[in-house]
Amino acid sequence: MQTMLRTTILALSILPLPAAAAEVPDVIAVRGEILVEIVHAAGAQIYECKSDSAGRLGWQFREPIATLLVAGKSVGRHYAGPNWEMNDGSAVIAKVAERAPAASASDIPLLKLEVSARRGNGQLSDISTIQRINTRGGVAEGACDEAGALLSVPYTADYTFYRKRG
Repeated sequence: MQTMLRTTILALSILPLPAAAAEVPDVIAVRGEILVEIVHAAGAQIYECKSDSAGRLGWQFREPIATLLVAGKSVGRHYAGPNWEMNDGSAVIAKVAERAPAASASDIPLLKLEVSARRGNGQLSDISTIQRINTRGGVAEGACDEAGALLSVPYTADYTFYRKRG
């Protein structure tokens, strides 16, 4: 029995920390709100080759496209707006409030987003704040040579959804 207990403790100690337990930079921390849900996103960041104000071509962010997952099952989607929409019909639109650097230069930044609009009744109907954490990939690299060309860069992230107290 004692050997089995030690084996179980060892196995649990090497599992990755859940997203909520991950270290989050102070600048994107959510204080005084209640964590409602954590979802994993797998998808792509879409970029378009456009001219900047000096006329130089470069990759400019266009939109995200991702599937939202909980325990490996699709529970919704994330797309331009930015929008998060759950299978129950509830959805939110949010705007970036704060950002923090990711683990590496090839990972999109960590974000704190404030919800600006809601629709539907369901899981997201009372969400006020969203964090994007644990990002991997998603950064456009390399030159773009043709205006209007699109680039799809795979990424993953965890999104945490919070609501105000009371």
